[in-house]
Amino acid sequence: MKLLENKTALITGATRGIGKGIAQMYAKQGANVAFTYSSSVDAANALEEELKGYGVKAKGYQSNAAKFDAAQELAAAVLKEFGTIDILINNAGITKDNLLMRISETDFDDVIEINLKSVFNLTKAVIRPMMKQRSGSIINMSSVVGLKGNAGQANYAASKSGIIGFSKSVALELGSRNIRSNVVAPGFIETEMTAKLDTATVEGWRAGIPLKRGGSPEDIANACVFLGSDMSSYITGQTLSVDGGMLT
Repeated sequence: MKLLENKTALITGATRGIGKGIAQMYAKQGANVAFTYSSSVDAANALEEELKGYGVKAKGYQSNAAKFDAAQELAAAVLKEFGTIDILINNAGITKDNLLMRISETDFDDVIEINLKSVFNLTKAVIRPMMKQRSGSIINMSSVVGLKGNAGQANYAASKSGIIGFSKSVALELGSRNIRSNVVAPGFIETEMTAKLDTATVEGWRAGIPLKRGGSPEDIANACVFLGSDMSSYITGQTLSVDGGMLT
């Protein structure tokens, strides 16, 4: 029995890195997958075909979740196409790193809007159908940086910490409707983005992690499978750090 059989998941920012890993793992576990992307049409089409290869329904949507109306339209389109939204994974995010002395107002606003406001927008868009079906799992992607801060990432840390507070509040509001809201906080995950870093930097990161390695998108995806499945039916309002022990 696949853990996510007959469930439909909406995953934002899924054409690369962690989002792509989650989409692939969800399809392998039997979930129908609706996913969003911002600009990479070819990558979205390729992912759609790959996911369908696992015998599930899959569809990509070009959408900017940072815009309230776009999030509403997206949820309506997914409901029309798939009939239900059982799991929402708010994964889309950006970084615009700089020291506070040098960070511009635009760089602060953009990161808050895309990383944090998008979580509000999409959660707001799916809670009515979830309340109607009296079930749902919302999984929001934070970061180790949202738990401990990081020099040069005040905007990113603020957005990722905000996600934790928001998720806990949603868990308290919607628990009586059997809607769960949890957070995954990845540590140093090795993706296309980290591949651009120099080897010495990456080795330095790995050396400081108790498990002595970076994580993979699959490590995050496994946590999301657990939180999306009925195995975690009594877990809500929690933050699951998937960081190899970085914050231990």
